[in-house]
Amino acid sequence: MSQTDAGPQPGKLTGRISGHRGTVEIRYNSLIEGVDDLIEGSDTNEYIAPGFVDLQVNGFAGVDYNDPAAESSAIAASIRTMFETGVTRFFPTIITGSEDRMKGALRNMAEAKAAFERAGMVEGQAIEAFHVEGPHISPENGPRGAHPLEHIRPPDLEEFKRWQEAAGGLIRLVTVSPEWDETPHYIAEIVRSGVVASIGHTKGTGDQIRAAVDAGATMSTHLGNAAHPSLPKTSNYIWDQLAEDRLTACFIVDGIHIPRTFVRAAMRAKGPERSILVTDAVMPAMCKPGAYKLGQVDVELRPDGSVVMQGGSRLAGSALRMDKAVSNTVHFTGLPLSSVLAMATTNAARVGRVSGRLRALSPGERADFVRFTWDDAESRLRVLETIVGGRSAYQVRQAAREA
Repeated sequence: MSQTDAGPQPGKLTGRISGHRGTVEIRYNSLIEGVDDLIEGSDTNEYIAPGFVDLQVNGFAGVDYNDPAAESSAIAASIRTMFETGVTRFFPTIITGSEDRMKGALRNMAEAKAAFERAGMVEGQAIEAFHVEGPHISPENGPRGAHPLEHIRPPDLEEFKRWQEAAGGLIRLVTVSPEWDETPHYIAEIVRSGVVASIGHTKGTGDQIRAAVDAGATMSTHLGNAAHPSLPKTSNYIWDQLAEDRLTACFIVDGIHIPRTFVRAAMRAKGPERSILVTDAVMPAMCKPGAYKLGQVDVELRPDGSVVMQGGSRLAGSALRMDKAVSNTVHFTGLPLSSVLAMATTNAARVGRVSGRLRALSPGERADFVRFTWDDAESRLRVLETIVGGRSAYQVRQAAREA
């Protein structure tokens, strides 16, 4: 049972909002009721931001969300650990596998969410919707990434309908490659049903990418990753997506998946308003370095934070946490903290269609907050408290806060 079963209580938060002068007081219940200016020029180092939204989480804190047998108690515990990083809403991400395994994982996560909600647990609110990444992606080495070749297959609307039935209608985001002939029609149909289509794990041509966008694709999944090691220098599927203003791009900013020079150049090309931070976290995230198993795949979490296929160097997801992604992005790009916070909050909410999270800290929006301190010299964010729907889901201990 969660430790956060009490319903929302009227509350107040006082702190700074990045990009604004002075301090504010935010009054809330389950929704934000009011935001009042207090002392202009206050030197407090406690900030308030909307809670982080992560559109791509494969697993966390020792739990693989792709495991159809993952226990609801373990899933709840992993979400409570996620709250320590400031995340308040996330999309459990189910990757390429057999149809039966994918449906089993979707059904299991949907049942866990329903059980949490019946019990009044805040963990149920945190599971916003599902992201299905694959299996309709490139079969080629490089773009395929760590997805199993034997389960790659072309887009199939009837299979999508079976996934959605297993998920209880909770699928809201699907990553697909434009290189399949079936992709434009597939995208048009899932978008018509209210699902966001994202381009990823692709070797698609410029024409294929444009056709996917014309059909309704609005996002690029972890741009810069899942690619061939060598590409034509002036014309390739990464540049094509960077140049397409109708696409908002997601980035894994852990210093491992993409170098800081790419992060800077790509975010300049897309602009902060069309950039989103994701973790692409897998089960070993927040665990100790060592050997782990993701489904049938043996992986290793290394001391440097990389997650690789055991015995090799191919990446198999990340161990990134969202608070660190924010810190890294400010450090790598020099962008203002306020712009980077938007990448982890309102930008993600807009593209992921997260209702009640589109207008930042405005009255009437969901009372999802992260309270934190910010060290400008070191570009380091430290979470003090995470509030989900007006309920405190995590609060740093006083002794640790003063350390």
